[in-house]
Amino acid sequence: MSDEILDPLDLSNFEVCVEYIKGKQTNIRKLGVERAKDVLELVHTDICGPFPTTSWNGQQYFIMFIDDYSRYGYLYLIHEKFQSLDVFFKTFKVEVELQLGKKIKAIKSDRGGEYYLRYDGLGEQRP
Repeated sequence: MSDEILDPLDLSNFEVCVEYIKGKQTNIRKLGVERAKDVLELVHTDICGPFPTTSWNGQQYFIMFIDDYSRYGYLYLIHEKFQSLDVFFKTFKVEVELQLGKKIKAIKSDRGGEYYLRYDGLGEQRP
């Protein structure tokens, strides 16, 4: 701003802006929804992509896993959606269960089809 590259900021209405932003924030929870009571009780998952720009080694998707209790997230870059179960869910499952000494109780996804008719942990396919 000192070199007049950018116009000076008008901060005369700064308090109005802060109050407007506070008014837009909500602290409302969905009725009947409870957070998990322990780690790995519920894990959320989703796959994002394909992205138009690939990563340095050609990956166009990522898969994420978020523990509902701790909100800790894991992110894996992947080449194709079909890798979601065969490679990354199994890798994630082994990693966190060994690390935490607990079993994953439930997985929740957006029902995008990545896991349908695939695997139930017992070697059986399930819808």
